[in-house]
Amino acid sequence: MNYVFDVEYFLEIFPEILPALRYTAYMTVFSTIIAFVLGCIIACIGYYKVKVLNPIFKVYISFMRSVPLIVLLYLFYYGLAKVSTFIVNMSALNASTLVLGLYMSGFMAETLRAALVSVDTGQKEAAEAFGMNQFQVITRIILPQAFRVALPPLFNDFINLLKLSALSFMLGVKDVMGAAKAEATMSLRFLEVYCAVAIVYWVIIAILSILQKKLETKLQKAF
Repeated sequence: MNYVFDVEYFLEIFPEILPALRYTAYMTVFSTIIAFVLGCIIACIGYYKVKVLNPIFKVYISFMRSVPLIVLLYLFYYGLAKVSTFIVNMSALNASTLVLGLYMSGFMAETLRAALVSVDTGQKEAAEAFGMNQFQVITRIILPQAFRVALPPLFNDFINLLKLSALSFMLGVKDVMGAAKAEATMSLRFLEVYCAVAIVYWVIIAILSILQKKLETKLQKAF
């Protein structure tokens, strides 16, 4: 095959797919919020070994960490839609965001639980000796230190969510990958289109990695 890479078309692709970044950003930000909030709750339940809830969430974590994301997307959007009018009426964008958040919450929960366990129990005992209640101990002593430990893997989870959001095009979301697929289908210039997509994700994640290092440096100075 004498395929010639069309540089001019390759450069023209970027203005076509970059507007779709707003959907990628939407899914990444809101799925991260869902995953972090739910992950914190599950981590605290695991840390304090809350009866009944702890075994339930252990099963939840195992399920989320074991099932491929694409299976969860299809199970939720196409499978559960057969028994839920709420899901039937949900947009593909919001469905993808919710599933991404639930999926990553299993990973964040384990990261946060490990970070909580890493905090020296002596500090907890000292705080209680000074008259702090459990809520004050967890919010003022344990969580700030645990967050510092958990930040690097949590930021990695954020980056992973950004990359995983590309799977949402399988549900019809017009994110970067969805816009690229539509463009490639019309032009049949798959190499140019997907090279452009790869560069877009590469640049974004390179910028996020720089921000991550700067944030870690600031946290190290703060402590």
